Amino acid sequence: MQHSPRAGREGDVLAVVSQSGPTVSFFDAVDDRHLGTVELPSEPHELCFDPAQRLLWCTTAYRSGYYHANGGRRTELTAVDPDARRIVEVIDLAPEHGPHGLALDAARGLLYVSVEGSADRPGGVVVIDTGTRRPVGRIDTGAPGPHWFAIDPAGRWGYATNKEAPFVSVVDLRRGTLTTKVEVPGSEGLAVSADGAHVFVAAPYAGSFSAGERRPATGIRVIDARTASVVDTLPTRNVVLPVHLTATGKLLVGEVRAEADPVSRLGRQAPGRLTVFSAETREELGGLDVGRFPLTITSSPDGRIAYVACVVSSTVHLVDLETMRELTRLDIARRGEPGAHGLAYLPGPA
Repeated sequence: MQHSPRAGREGDVLAVVSQSGPTVSFFDAVDDRHLGTVELPSEPHELCFDPAQRLLWCTTAYRSGYYHANGGRRTELTAVDPDARRIVEVIDLAPEHGPHGLALDAARGLLYVSVEGSADRPGGVVVIDTGTRRPVGRIDTGAPGPHWFAIDPAGRWGYATNKEAPFVSVVDLRRGTLTTKVEVPGSEGLAVSADGAHVFVAAPYAGSFSAGERRPATGIRVIDARTASVVDTLPTRNVVLPVHLTATGKLLVGEVRAEADPVSRLGRQAPGRLTVFSAETREELGGLDVGRFPLTITSSPDGRIAYVACVVSSTVHLVDLETMRELTRLDIARRGEPGAHGLAYLPGPA
């Protein structure tokens, strides 16, 4: 008999950022009740949950807008208590700016935050001690705009995707140095396999949606971590931004469907698509339509439910990955454009 996808989630919470809210909202993982909202500094982006500290980390990248179309870069990283639903501290990373991607090494108590470059230094990754909530290092990535960042399960290697730069930056986390550049034609989201052997990278860079623009074939580049080279490409129908790997080895990718629009640089948005691959066999397992412009994906710890945040429609779509059916849709409050962005699944306190 098939078990309910909601079984065993009592006490668990889903956290969702509204970029124009600017807020993080909390929802019961069993019945989707709205539990509360915390106001954040303007234009929050990504979320990362630290179970050891019971803190929710949130980056604030811009004063308004988005990458290459913003009203100035911000410098804040916000720590939120998700149980009390209050801000614990706002950490100013200046002179670093444009913080975006987050990756946690819980075993070593380190949080990695990607930051954009400036005239006097390339983009990089700021290293935060999660106990003191203070920066303890910086790793250059050799590109102006590292946007997404992921680490391998052993906490030895980090991977930064770079929108315009034609490579993925590989950094040695123990030595704090850039070691390799893997040739990729501009890149977006990424995920590292559970054994650290492969990195799955969305490429090319979404860029603009100008009419007649030619791009390399869209899809997921598979990087062999040992040789630091692309060994395969999983084809997609459209440009991909978010990539997520579940605990059960399903690779989730968010495809953006857009037509050229003379008014909006992002194009005229149609419903996006969640496409599912097997990370092991690299076969496509299925997919379904979601909201407009899927930008962030996460999943439940058991890998049963996918959560897809769509920033233009400001919706979060909950998908049963066994039946490939949508369970429900959350409408995320916003005060303008854009809307739903960062996601984090929070298991209940022990």
